[in-house]
Amino acid sequence: MSKQPVHLAVRGDLDDCRVPLVSEPLNADQAERLAPSFKALGDPVRLRLLSLIASHAGGEVCVCDLTDAFDLTAPTISHHLKVLKDTGLVTAERRGTWVYYRAERTALDLLSGLLAAPAEAAA
Repeated sequence: MSKQPVHLAVRGDLDDCRVPLVSEPLNADQAERLAPSFKALGDPVRLRLLSLIASHAGGEVCVCDLTDAFDLTAPTISHHLKVLKDTGLVTAERRGTWVYYRAERTALDLLSGLLAAPAEAAA
């Protein structure tokens, strides 16, 4: 992952990216705005973290519950969570000592809709 800062697009800035790839090709600007999210998900640890967060009962999870799922140091987990947060895939809320993470459903819906391929009609 690049060390350059990610400049997030606000949700409204991605409204023109909601058409599935199989329906209409992305233009260069759309691809540039969507690439950081897909790049973040290209890492197995981040993909697994997002899955753990999104599937957790209640829709949110404490960072303290995430670190035990990996054989990685807490700073490494924090780095991966920061990447997910910086790309808008998760949100975080500090409560006392702990930080709680929640999957950003709007971002997940956007990415899944972009990759959606309609079932072809049976011949």
